[in-house]
Amino acid sequence: MNGRYGRVVDHPLREVKTSDPLDPDDDPSAATVSDMERNAQRLGRALVVVVDDRVAQSEQEDTTGPLVTELLEEAGFIVDGSVAVAGETVEIRNALNTAVIGGVDMVITVGGTGVSPRDVTPDATSGVLDRPVPGIAEALRASGLAAGAVDAGVSRGLVGVSGSTLVVNLAGSRAAIRDGMATLTPLVTHVIEQLSGIDGI
Repeated sequence: MNGRYGRVVDHPLREVKTSDPLDPDDDPSAATVSDMERNAQRLGRALVVVVDDRVAQSEQEDTTGPLVTELLEEAGFIVDGSVAVAGETVEIRNALNTAVIGGVDMVITVGGTGVSPRDVTPDATSGVLDRPVPGIAEALRASGLAAGAVDAGVSRGLVGVSGSTLVVNLAGSRAAIRDGMATLTPLVTHVIEQLSGIDGI
């Protein structure tokens, strides 16, 4: 199915159901439940962009998008969806720009970060970013290399801010994704708090 970001894979946009707020005076547990819900969704909305020619053309099942989605949800994000685009600069850039315009707090691309001629994700991303955050990109490379995820260690992936959206390039192997998300989550919390104005309130 084609969506506004690209070809939607496995995870169509989800509706988030909310209940009416309860008066803490009526139910002493209401404030605690409400606080827990806010904390679980504190990091906001995210989108996953899988950069893979075969997945984008429906020639191969996507296995990385669902993994990133699961890890994002475990970290406290509401995932708008997972979409697949071909390894073309224009397609990747369009997906990123659409995500930024759509107001997601973070968009993660998966794949296309190496040095082959079709690895153009960082090149497409550089044209979208307003401000790079090189420290996070370096942390992802260092942790990936230490964990034995070679594609993460040699990744050209970028991390930066576009508007009020954090954009992150991850290498495409499952090892790189798992290690990258473990490294990324505590760092992203700080960045998104700053972008949303929560930090310092």
